[in-house]
Amino acid sequence: MPSTTLTAADMATAANDTRPGKYLTFQLANEEFGIRVLKVREIMGLQEITAVPQTPVHVKGVINLRGKVIPVIDLRLKFSLPAAEYTQRTCIIVTQVQGEAGVLLMGIVVDGVSEVLNLTSGEIEDTPDFGEDVAGDYLLGMAKVKGKVKILLDIDRVLSMQEIHSLSSIIH
Repeated sequence: MPSTTLTAADMATAANDTRPGKYLTFQLANEEFGIRVLKVREIMGLQEITAVPQTPVHVKGVINLRGKVIPVIDLRLKFSLPAAEYTQRTCIIVTQVQGEAGVLLMGIVVDGVSEVLNLTSGEIEDTPDFGEDVAGDYLLGMAKVKGKVKILLDIDRVLSMQEIHSLSSIIH
């Protein structure tokens, strides 16, 4: 029986793998995505979104959440997926994003929320290399659950620092 020898780099990678844990999964088009439950503040039904002029197409506007104005982005449009009509299942996930000036609440519009999964490191694989032209730094990895692949997002990196800065200037 061949023995497998782990190198120091392999062990360091395993020890530093912060990806296992609880993820909220949701749909966009025909794909399933997941974000860390610790980043989710709440899940709410669609409500009236006030449009803000001169913003990118994926920025839907702002909502009033118990007296706080928070920006809302449509994740479909951010990921260059075709726009879809909002349905009963469409909802806003209010997330906590780390910006330069601290924590910022941001709403993301998704097609529907699925479930909370507790993922182990064995269920998470590194993101494949799609080449230099594909910016995948917001991808944490790929989770293999019940024969399906779920794309794990680093919500802090889905928006660039420049976009987060412009969103925080909108609400201040």
